[in-house]
Amino acid sequence: MRLPLFYLAVCVASIISAQNTQIFNLNFEKVVNQVPSQWNNFGGDEYKVGIDSTVVQEGRYSASLESIKEGKGFKAWGLSIPVTFGGKKVKLTGYLKTENVSDGYGGLWMRIDPQVGFDNMNNRGVKGTTDWKKYEIELDLKPNEATDIVVGGILVGKGKIWIDNLKVTIDGKPLDKAPEKELSGAQKDTEFDAGSRFTMSTPTPQEAKNLTVLGKVWGFLKYHHLAIATGEINWDYELFRILEEIAFAKADSERDQRILTWIDTYGPVAACKKCKETTSEAYLKPDNAWMTSSGLSKELQERLVYIYNNRFQGKHYYINKARNIGNPIFSNENPYTEMKYPDTGFRLLSLYRYWNMIHYYFPYKDVMDKDWNAVLEEYIPRFITAKNELEYEVAALQIIGDIKDTHANLWGGDDQWEATKGSKYPPVHLQFIENNLVIVDFYNPEMKASLDLELGDVITSINGVSTSKIIEDRIPYYPASNQAARMRDISSEILKGNGASLDLTVSRDGEDINVKMPLYERKELDIYSWYRVPGDDVKSYKMLPNNIGYVTLANVTREDPKAIAKEFLNCKGMIIDIRNYPSAFMPFALGQFIAPRGTEFVKFTTPNLKNPGEFLMGSPLMIGAGNIAKEKFKGKVVVLVNELSQSQAEYTAMAFRAAPNTTIIGSTTAGADGNVSAILLPGGLRTMISGIGVFYPDGSPTQRVGIVPDIEVKPTIQGIKEGRDELLDKAIEIIDN
Repeated sequence: MRLPLFYLAVCVASIISAQNTQIFNLNFEKVVNQVPSQWNNFGGDEYKVGIDSTVVQEGRYSASLESIKEGKGFKAWGLSIPVTFGGKKVKLTGYLKTENVSDGYGGLWMRIDPQVGFDNMNNRGVKGTTDWKKYEIELDLKPNEATDIVVGGILVGKGKIWIDNLKVTIDGKPLDKAPEKELSGAQKDTEFDAGSRFTMSTPTPQEAKNLTVLGKVWGFLKYHHLAIATGEINWDYELFRILEEIAFAKADSERDQRILTWIDTYGPVAACKKCKETTSEAYLKPDNAWMTSSGLSKELQERLVYIYNNRFQGKHYYINKARNIGNPIFSNENPYTEMKYPDTGFRLLSLYRYWNMIHYYFPYKDVMDKDWNAVLEEYIPRFITAKNELEYEVAALQIIGDIKDTHANLWGGDDQWEATKGSKYPPVHLQFIENNLVIVDFYNPEMKASLDLELGDVITSINGVSTSKIIEDRIPYYPASNQAARMRDISSEILKGNGASLDLTVSRDGEDINVKMPLYERKELDIYSWYRVPGDDVKSYKMLPNNIGYVTLANVTREDPKAIAKEFLNCKGMIIDIRNYPSAFMPFALGQFIAPRGTEFVKFTTPNLKNPGEFLMGSPLMIGAGNIAKEKFKGKVVVLVNELSQSQAEYTAMAFRAAPNTTIIGSTTAGADGNVSAILLPGGLRTMISGIGVFYPDGSPTQRVGIVPDIEVKPTIQGIKEGRDELLDKAIEIIDN
């Protein structure tokens, strides 16, 4: 499910990189067909974007963003600048003018990819009506890690903003005066920019085995050997230099000897005085069993074990950790975006890169269904024989699915796979209720009168094919931590298509009815608003009858907890609805109102970069500290969750569960928690993983398990027909009783 929450912070898949030149249209003066060249926009559909020749700060044009419908989404302009220069600091300056901005803010924004830096002025955004004023954002550039700087303007909530006269400077100098980028040895190696020059049809059993061993050795050396860790060698291209020689070896002994000779070319490995043995307390330990269980020669086994025991201990070129959080950052990984359909060698590179990233740096490797050591050999023929871009994308999608992580999907670069789903959307929101595909809402309520569909209708066939058959066929292509998340994602796309309509058979009150349902362009529907703001509520909180407070985190703001604490202090109970993705980070902000100081609620595992494959468990974090209210909340707290509760939503539910008098009701959540780590693969494919392990204080897992409710409550078809929110009804009942 491509939830809107990913748009700005992670994906921004629609941003178009400008040409590799120092001339950028930062002042919006170059306009083609009423669109500023080099710019693109992304975000919700309830906004209008444009250029303005009457309201400008300088020159002939400014760019504008304006809300045109109720809702609390966002819209942004963005332009991407390749980092072909050096320097320490990058600064974005620009001018903003606002008109009636409310329920959000206007601002500039800048992101340095991949995961180097980000600021969207969300803590100092512009509100109300203001005249032109200069604003700025400054971030650390880190040119050896950065690939692109993405800049622009953003409107969150309602109102209108104008953006003009942007400038990007490096250490106070304009882009054309920026210092030259110091290229690493790896970046200077361009021999295989045009292709790997490796070809192979269907591999023989010996060739498949050779390629499996090579892939594991290549990845092991990447993360352990000094010569590769410093970045002076382009490890991608070193693979292509040895690939044919190893792949076509006639026997294991010949292959192993060639690998030994290859390893020798990188020089001797000095004894390591800082290397430590894996601690017995490690939650996950390095899995190097393949070295001694893959039929390798004794000499090769000994060489690999020696390299492991004397592994690199400094700052690594290809792997780093996020500050404060600890999830892995896969740095200096070329996505080769110009290769829409990478050749055989680059497809193998993609497989090797991904397999080794998961093998050494995925915190949930222990809860996969498959033996990861066996997966590499399974996928080698699939990646080699993928005969076009679509088959390559599907092969990548399937191995991503094998790690069983709802955060892990193809989040960009999968144009051909996305095209198979169709570009048009149904006007209804679907959910699996009582194991049936059920219409639970209309994205645009005003359309309901013109559609021969009702709430509670069960869709039994689509264009003459049974729904159950379609679901069965799609399951392998929807990566997820658990079945609840997988069915959620399937339901969100099962009615997409390219035609004007779909022929549906729906079951209504025991009768089968044939319906022709129209399809719409995304911009014609309020899909984004549906996910972000339930109903027409402006505020995130309100008082229900019988002195019960209600809070939805879908549109909660940073300022709301203080007002909630004041208004709800003497309530009999409080309902916190997290059947959504929180719009602001609430575990501590709201948790301090309902939990005593020093309440433990979570602990994490993070990778030990000095010992790839080792994950260490940290100390528990606590909530309850803070002073938003003089007193703690003494009433009952009921938290609502379901399959829409994912990642930050699950983390928040964990925090609230730790508070006394809290009951969680609903159904199993998506089972994907932990800050994400981005992964770039050849062909411009973008995916990610849950980068840290998230556990309850007693060590109980959350990955794949999700937040299991104290009381399971699921919607019923009858409840949907009657327009009842059965989880909310149950929450009120719990508080009243």
